[in-house]
Amino acid sequence: MAAAAVFADDVFIPLSDSGAIPLRDIVPWAIFGLLLAMIALYFVSTEQGAYAFFDGMYVHEFVHDGRHLLGFPCH
Repeated sequence: MAAAAVFADDVFIPLSDSGAIPLRDIVPWAIFGLLLAMIALYFVSTEQGAYAFFDGMYVHEFVHDGRHLLGFPCH
């Protein structure tokens, strides 16, 4: 029981409720995360398949196994 009292007395652990994170702080990070997810989805699903921004088959070979894992046909 003494150990529980020691942890509760720690000044670095906030015990009070600080409230919710405002939506205006979350929206930019959500948009950034969505943009990164869409770019990753493009490279896994489409790059050097139907479209190609880069020459060669480097991107295709790099994401080849992920393409099959997610069910995208590539050959």
